[in-house]
Amino acid sequence: MNRVVVVGAGLAGMRSVEALRARGYDGALILLGEERHRPYDRPPLSKAVLLGDADSSFVDSDLDAMNVDFRPGVSAKALRAGTVETTEGDLDYDGLVIATGAEPITLPGDGPQHVLRTLDDALELRARLVAGARVAIIGAGWIGAEVATAARRAGCHVTVIEAGPTPLAQAIGSEIGARTQPWYEGIDLRLDTMVGAVEEGGVRLVGGEFVEAHVVVTGIGVRPTVEWLSDADIDLHNGVVTDEHLRTSMPGVVAVGDCANWWSRRFQTRLRVEHWDVALNAPEVAAATLLGEETVYDPVPYFWSEQFGHMVQYAGHYPAASRLLYRGEPEGKWSAVWLGEDDTLVAVLAVDRPRDLVQGRKIIGSGARMDVDRLVDPDVPLRDCVV
Repeated sequence: MNRVVVVGAGLAGMRSVEALRARGYDGALILLGEERHRPYDRPPLSKAVLLGDADSSFVDSDLDAMNVDFRPGVSAKALRAGTVETTEGDLDYDGLVIATGAEPITLPGDGPQHVLRTLDDALELRARLVAGARVAIIGAGWIGAEVATAARRAGCHVTVIEAGPTPLAQAIGSEIGARTQPWYEGIDLRLDTMVGAVEEGGVRLVGGEFVEAHVVVTGIGVRPTVEWLSDADIDLHNGVVTDEHLRTSMPGVVAVGDCANWWSRRFQTRLRVEHWDVALNAPEVAAATLLGEETVYDPVPYFWSEQFGHMVQYAGHYPAASRLLYRGEPEGKWSAVWLGEDDTLVAVLAVDRPRDLVQGRKIIGSGARMDVDRLVDPDVPLRDCVV
């Protein structure tokens, strides 16, 4: 290959150029970034940056030293075999990495609504979270909870509006979500509530009630950024469809990060995981595939959230489970563990119990069966529950 183009300069794109160089690729390497910032990490945006503990989260990597032609402020518009059409003209390629990520879903209405996806989003929102401000947050998922944490800490009057029966219901199920509901003390948490529109000065609920707000934050999820591929001869379904090597249906093209929908050998299903760990590690496999190697991407997905003074860590794929058990009571430090039909551990969620997460992730990767009687005792380390 003489020229590789990487579309998307988030962490997945940045790690892709690093992986290609580390594996010995010495041809032309072009990195396109829609934003004008240099590459940065996204998780700190809803944590350290929003809380005011940091002003940026730039990735510590020297693009010049790697001889990468970085083109900020350039977007891909379309793709045809061997050519990416961009806002600054056509780019031919021998190999292509699609790393365009995902974009927040917004709600109908003419009123201003904030999302939290970019560094500029985080800095703008942080400036508006001031003492006494009325903040309405739509969605009590991971992002909604973290924004609510920052808003409450800033002294705002916070209302969280959630369509589901509990916080995190869509992410990890309402049974576990109910355990996090007491964390919303001091917040007007409205469950089973639908938003009709974002209007000037607040939010109009389905049914007509108006919730006044100086700031409206929409955190109801994201969709993969693949519209630019709509006319391309490439398989799209909930993102860019890939095999277990992150290879797409178009020759010479791989996909990584939030936009990639890959086949998991471990869970025997397709996964599209919108988390930092995927953006960090998948590019190693994508680069190997692009260079003709047969490396398999089959991780135990991992994610963490810092909310209301708790560290929440999750690993695995809970839809593969047949039952759910708990270690510890909801008033303290606790974990939830999901087991398959053969009592193998398929997922773990740890609240202020990092050891459970670390050990659980390794156990999921090994496919080991668990001793259920010992498993429910929070004083027994997870590794000692393996049969």
